[in-house]
Amino acid sequence: MRASPSPAADVPARPAVSAADCGLLLIRITFGLLMAGHGCQKLFGIFGGEGLTATGKGFAALGYHPGTVFAAIGGGSEFLGGIGLALGLFTPLAAAALIGVMINAMVTVTAAHGLWATQGGVEYNVCIAVVALAIAAIGPGRLALDRPFRWGKGGWTEAAFALGLGGVTAAVALSL
Repeated sequence: MRASPSPAADVPARPAVSAADCGLLLIRITFGLLMAGHGCQKLFGIFGGEGLTATGKGFAALGYHPGTVFAAIGGGSEFLGGIGLALGLFTPLAAAALIGVMINAMVTVTAAHGLWATQGGVEYNVCIAVVALAIAAIGPGRLALDRPFRWGKGGWTEAAFALGLGGVTAAVALSL
């Protein structure tokens, strides 16, 4: 008499890399590198940006003093947050950096213009903040440098950390 196969034999093996893993990697790389490039515009004046001195003058005009220091913080947050998300490295911290910058942008520049970006509104900033928060919540995926670490799995704690730290740093910057 032949033994019946075990129930585990009927379950197909999970592929080493799924379409979801590749999709999340695509989002992280595209979004992260574009944000890093946006930071480079502020910091180094590349990709059509004005550089730190001119960006600092713009920040000073918005009430951030000294403007160059705040421009360096904003540009550095976009650059390092973008690189972190692209690599899936320190993902909740990278998300917090982008969320904090976007809160500042909404409060000081875009909120007065309504929702839609065509009128200079918050649409673009909200999208960036939400994508960063979602990546913190979902986790960077299996194709990330964070994979071996607890925070590399995503979850409520990671999302709360990203939103909380981004919000607190934005509040500090806005209050100075």
